[in-house]
Amino acid sequence: MEIKEIKENKKLFLPLLLSADEQENMIDKYIDRGTMYVLDDNGIKCECIVTDEGNGVLEIKNIATEPEYRGMGYGKALIDFIEMKYKGRYSILQVGTGDSPLTIPFYEKCGFVCHHSIKNFFIDNYERPIYECGVRLVNMIYLQKRI
Repeated sequence: MEIKEIKENKKLFLPLLLSADEQENMIDKYIDRGTMYVLDDNGIKCECIVTDEGNGVLEIKNIATEPEYRGMGYGKALIDFIEMKYKGRYSILQVGTGDSPLTIPFYEKCGFVCHHSIKNFFIDNYERPIYECGVRLVNMIYLQKRI
């Protein structure tokens, strides 16, 4: 297993990124200013984009694992890599996600705790409704952990 930084042609990785953020113009807001990493284990299994949000906060803007490899530890391995790489340079690692029974427990298992939310984020910023596990995403939930 190898984790590599992608510096050019980030849009080549768009199909998997779209599985975690369904609207391309939303990805366009952070893909160029963010640092992209891919986890390669006999093929790309997981991708991640992180951004500097100021005041010592590093944010995971997008993390996506190929569907057939979910639950196998690739997402956690990528988060662990991010933590180790940026430890000492940032004090907080945060992630924003929908209030979903699929994603919130994953981040909590990775040591994140709920910090704040943005009401109606998915209604106000996405062209069509987004559903995860049969639940319509409405509010953006931010989770944080110290690194």
